[in-house]
Amino acid sequence: MSNLILSRIWDASKLPINWFNRQVQNYQLDQILEEKIKEIIANVTKNGDSALIELTKRYDKVLLSEKDLLVSAKEIKEAYNHVDKNQISALLTIKDKIETFETQLFDKNKITTSIDNIQITNFLSPIESVGCYIPGGQASYPSTLLMTVIPAKVAGVPRIIVCTPPSKDGSLNPLVLVAADICGVDEIYKVGGAQAIAALAYGTFTINPVNKIVGPGNKYITMAKIFVSKDVAIDMPAGPSEVLIVADETANPKFIALDMLSQAEHGPDSTAGLITTSEKIRNEVQNWLSKKIEKINRSKVVLESLRNYGFIITCKSIDEAVTLANVYAPEHLEVMTKNSLELAKKFKTAGLILVGPFSPVALSDYGSGTNHVLPTGGYGHVFSGLSSLDFARRISIVKGSKKGLLAIKNQIKVMTEAEDLPNHYNAIEARFDNA
Repeated sequence: MSNLILSRIWDASKLPINWFNRQVQNYQLDQILEEKIKEIIANVTKNGDSALIELTKRYDKVLLSEKDLLVSAKEIKEAYNHVDKNQISALLTIKDKIETFETQLFDKNKITTSIDNIQITNFLSPIESVGCYIPGGQASYPSTLLMTVIPAKVAGVPRIIVCTPPSKDGSLNPLVLVAADICGVDEIYKVGGAQAIAALAYGTFTINPVNKIVGPGNKYITMAKIFVSKDVAIDMPAGPSEVLIVADETANPKFIALDMLSQAEHGPDSTAGLITTSEKIRNEVQNWLSKKIEKINRSKVVLESLRNYGFIITCKSIDEAVTLANVYAPEHLEVMTKNSLELAKKFKTAGLILVGPFSPVALSDYGSGTNHVLPTGGYGHVFSGLSSLDFARRISIVKGSKKGLLAIKNQIKVMTEAEDLPNHYNAIEARFDNA
């Protein structure tokens, strides 16, 4: 395969020292981007709706009025005329799977236990309001709306709003609107980019601010979320999408190549990489990429992505491959090896792990019930994928008893003396003055 298609083909022992520093990690070093985002946020904070209208005209080439920002009930109703029954059925099926998984996850975190006659109850209280950012531009993502809104619904969030950029005619993708209606979104706004994040964080006359902002996006969205996070909670930095495939000689090279191509079509800044212990697999994957690249849809975007960020690394052993993958911390990790399920337990930093030849990223994007809003850019070292737990606060209720308090009275005395907080112990001792 020509190096013009995929130029990063390395032996693991000769890796560039910064091979894993993806774009998101270096946003903070991009001073031009940083200043632009600061300017947009300041503009929206100061000028509100008029800034949203001006910035939408500048960046999306769409002229809206203030009354156009909020999607009307009429627009939502009309959207149903532009989608078919199969699309609605697909949305409902995905919705059901996500709800099932998220409800089980949510409910298992409600516990009541007793430790030495002291009762502890942990319950989950929903965040009051959430803003879900749904990317647009080169493609629309009704599946991302499901992934962000449904976990919030499961958690019981009372106000859920959506911001997504309009198309050139000022409309929104009808399937996104139908998905929002099916999921019970409270408000939908035709606003995209960093200006949408600023509006969600600080509010305008039309858009009331929210307590938390979630959803993926490009580098502008990710940087804007990082900036506003000092004032409003965010889910995670979730920037340009990534897949890393770990494969040995048993893997199917055609599957690997197609999975890399599918990930690359998200956008020119997406990453698709392979780490393999087999030179044969490496060469065959290159051949399949070369065969397919000219024949697929969105080939221009895919080619740009592979040229900029695609790579193949050859390792001497599967242990070396695991080590590199754990350093990289990919958004999506596909494991195509012998004993893949057992090997998967060794990966500690991936946002999501997909095991075996029949678990492509497309499965988790559209059919498994797991969430595809995941940490990118190495943030998998400290963040998890989005879930219903991200839309609630954990609160513990403690109910002591005389017997339980008496049992630990001396222990508390020791600690209060060690920390020189005598009145803490006095509050304990007073309860036994007449004992």
